[in-house]
Amino acid sequence: MPDPALGGAKEASFGPWATAWRRLRRDRGAMVALAILCLVALACAAAPLYASAVSGTNPFATNLNGEVTIDGTAQPVLAPSTTGLGLGVTPIGPTWALGPYMLGADNQGRDVAARMLYGGRNSLLIAGAATVLTLVFAVAIGLLCGFFGGIVDGVLNRVLDVLWAFPIYLLAISLSIVLIAEGLTIGPIDIRAGSLWLPIAIIGVVYVPYVARPIRGQTLSLMRSEFIAAAIALGVPPWRIFVKDLLPNIMPRVIVLVPILLALNMITESSLSFLSIGVQPPDASWGTIIQDGQGLLYSRPIVALAPGLAVALTVLCLNILGDGVRDAFDPRAKVRIA
Repeated sequence: MPDPALGGAKEASFGPWATAWRRLRRDRGAMVALAILCLVALACAAAPLYASAVSGTNPFATNLNGEVTIDGTAQPVLAPSTTGLGLGVTPIGPTWALGPYMLGADNQGRDVAARMLYGGRNSLLIAGAATVLTLVFAVAIGLLCGFFGGIVDGVLNRVLDVLWAFPIYLLAISLSIVLIAEGLTIGPIDIRAGSLWLPIAIIGVVYVPYVARPIRGQTLSLMRSEFIAAAIALGVPPWRIFVKDLLPNIMPRVIVLVPILLALNMITESSLSFLSIGVQPPDASWGTIIQDGQGLLYSRPIVALAPGLAVALTVLCLNILGDGVRDAFDPRAKVRIA
């Protein structure tokens, strides 16, 4: 039986980053989740190829009077309704074959599968960019508060308290309603109404207090350590302490927060887009496609279920990966939770 002490020494010889990666690779659940996430990202990245070569449809153009040939038979994309009073139309159902309308059409005759891939691109882009924005602001604020303290810490903490006082979704919805029609202009920054940068900015800002506070706490703890006190006593410039001493020590916690933030941002984006205050037409996201299928739940439920399952699968994989990343980069957290 191998000696745990020797195993620990062997892991330590690889360095902290290599050791964390080795731990993560041994977590099968996290690796499976990472593989699924990569497949989802690759599929969404191939949306233009799917729309042109496989589907042969324009997922952003209405097709009210179009027809499609299935098994040698021409069928209307939107057929007259045969239920109730016979009003309205019923979109073509899923063909379950690799080709046009594999997942059926929505109430405007658009290919659901192609729209899902394009919508996934925007959902992943917004969640990823908002996560980067949150981490940049949160790390900067947390480091400044913990390093300088005093007035800087007090002022920045009051700003965080103001954001913290609002429930996340209430703040996000309020900002979206105000900015969605007018856009945002701050000095040289000009974001037009309907731009994807609006939901990115809104989602990126609302989660800053929830990340900045743990970073601030860890920075305060590091400032009490002997190696930081020695660096200050030796007259090391503050920027060097930031870059060489503080930042490398808080990076493991930042990396642990990435999958969790991605999952939260994806859910927030889908919620805002479902309420029509997120991604705006002609762009699409998984949230907007769920909204498109809301009126078809009884006749063509796949229109809403497919993007809903995509959101659920992606968020589930991100949470599983987040647990694995936490165990790999901060194994003491698993002990504390147990």
